[in-house]
Amino acid sequence: MTIAYWCVLIAIFLPYVCTSIAKVASGRFDRKANHDPRGFQDGLQGLPRRAHAAQLNSFEALPGFAAAVIIASLAGGAQQGTVDSLAVAFIVSRVLYILCYLGDYARLRSLVWFVGLLLVISLFVAAA
Repeated sequence: MTIAYWCVLIAIFLPYVCTSIAKVASGRFDRKANHDPRGFQDGLQGLPRRAHAAQLNSFEALPGFAAAVIIASLAGGAQQGTVDSLAVAFIVSRVLYILCYLGDYARLRSLVWFVGLLLVISLFVAAA
């Protein structure tokens, strides 16, 4: 399995890291909250709410990234090293994005999000 494919697996788990942070940081997640976790998360504030928002955005970013990696890997237009490097850079950008979200660095978060988008586009371009 290529490094890029491993990066897809990592990207799949990032939203769950975020939701775990949201639940733990709230200090209020228990068995009762687990009966309606979405309702629980809708009522969060501060860091737990930002972690939940990072979770949602991580799910939104995942399909495009996974498709870009698969297409770049199978299309044959890109060297595998290029695909791997772009995929690793995307994962780094997503981790930085999550950290910016948690730290409430809105402008930097938006910039890092844009870099991640450019990396996904770069994977498609590399496949061409």
